[in-house]
Amino acid sequence: MNKRVTIEMPDEIHRLIAEHAAKAGAATDAYVLEVIEQHLEDLHDIAAADAVMERLERGEDRIVSAEEFWRGLDD
Repeated sequence: MNKRVTIEMPDEIHRLIAEHAAKAGAATDAYVLEVIEQHLEDLHDIAAADAVMERLERGEDRIVSAEEFWRGLDD
């Protein structure tokens, strides 16, 4: 089920969104949804990277070279 959200924004922001949507060949609302989805994916990726960094700092994980990685897959 979809939900409708109404927001107010400055005219300049709306103009920029409309311009970018037009360049992308998308409707403004579809473009805004795509931008929000991408931002949420970025936040998820950042959180995952932060979790890995915390594990590395605690010594729970270690970094391996590409050579070690591929050699480990052959075992």
